[in-house]
Amino acid sequence: MFQSLELRHPKFYQVFRIFVVVFASIFYAWNLRCFAKMGELFPGGFSGLSLLLQKIGLDFIGVDIPFTVFNVILNCIPAYIAYRYIGRRFTLYSIVVIILSSVFVDILPPYQFTDDIMLISVFGGLLNGFAISLCLNVGATTGGTDFISIFLSRMKGIDAWNYILVGNVIMLVVAGALFGWSIALYSIIYQFCSTQIIQMLYKRYQKETLFIISDKSNEIYHAIREMTNHDATLFKGVGCYEEKERTLIYSVINSEAKRELIPLIRSIDEHAFINIVKTQELDGRFHDIPQD
Repeated sequence: MFQSLELRHPKFYQVFRIFVVVFASIFYAWNLRCFAKMGELFPGGFSGLSLLLQKIGLDFIGVDIPFTVFNVILNCIPAYIAYRYIGRRFTLYSIVVIILSSVFVDILPPYQFTDDIMLISVFGGLLNGFAISLCLNVGATTGGTDFISIFLSRMKGIDAWNYILVGNVIMLVVAGALFGWSIALYSIIYQFCSTQIIQMLYKRYQKETLFIISDKSNEIYHAIREMTNHDATLFKGVGCYEEKERTLIYSVINSEAKRELIPLIRSIDEHAFINIVKTQELDGRFHDIPQD
């Protein structure tokens, strides 16, 4: 989402990055406080687990333990792993998000927008996904399972989604058994809406395949290389209609780069034929944008 800003104005981007991290942290906390907690819902990941543990302590032990205590303790080991193996600046910004959001969940005053649990589930999930997407797009995360997912996918080549899903299912089963199955089912709606927004707004690890037919293939290849750091393959062929020799450029890029790349290709060759295909799975060497 902010890749072009980072490339064109790197110094300004660092200031902008701090602003977004702080804003997203407060917005994320506000959503948890006014939607998830007011509706007694449980988001996925360590935030949802922290809310569950907090509610168990209050309802069964009679002790109101701050959200910050649970969320910070749960994130200690994943944050250490991320600091060592993923990226130091990425982890430090993520720690800022974790601490700020945790503190603001505890200190922000509650406000009930509606008592309709379905509206709370849908709009709370949408806002939750928006806040998480802001963090992810500036190289930070809300912590917990995001640390684990990135570590396993980058360092071990393991798709952690199924493991995270199992963890969320176990959490919701416990929540349903203790506090009622309606709460667990509405929490699924909350998590689903959040996931849909994240997939729509965060495209860093989504990939797309370009098939480009142009008479200026070399210029276009260099543009792809310089802008995305991805390579390309040139195929020679013959256009059936005009029976002229054509060059096909084949390249796989991050979806995030498409917004800037396609206008650049058009500026090089306005008659270029461009076919963009969503890449479902990729096996082989591919340059992912590293975490800093």
